[in-house]
Amino acid sequence: MKAAGIVRRIDDLGRIVIPKEVRNNLRLREGEPVEIFVDRQGEVILKKYSPIEQLRQFSQEYADVLHATTKHTVIITDRDFVIAMAGTSKEYSLGDPIKADVEDVTTNRRTTTVADNKTKVIAPIIAQGDVMGTVILISQEGTTVNETEIKLADTAARFLAKNIEE
Repeated sequence: MKAAGIVRRIDDLGRIVIPKEVRNNLRLREGEPVEIFVDRQGEVILKKYSPIEQLRQFSQEYADVLHATTKHTVIITDRDFVIAMAGTSKEYSLGDPIKADVEDVTTNRRTTTVADNKTKVIAPIIAQGDVMGTVILISQEGTTVNETEIKLADTAARFLAKNIEE
């Protein structure tokens, strides 16, 4: 663990301000939940909370099934990173940060189709009123994604959201 070289005081209510540079680096937005851990040496560790991270194994299994059904690459993200993937992609790898087009979908909260040499469907996972991540379907080169596959991506996102809420 590396030190940030920043010292903050705890106020009378037990609060501490996380410096803007650290919030930006961790992509923490106002109102986002943060997990607090204490290790054996008494160090406090703050980690951005990702409810979809709790479903990593389930998300991977869902991605595998969706890939087997559609033959398209399937990627599932939380708000910041790829957490599950089935199929091959030059654009994404497990653990990669999300790209700008995915970030746009988390902002506009609508299933979006992006077409270039491959068609990409990006469906937001919305649980408890917040965007928790996305389901991405990427067609094989030279093929497109049809309306049924767009609905499959949207259904996958809704199903994952339902599992987050339970």
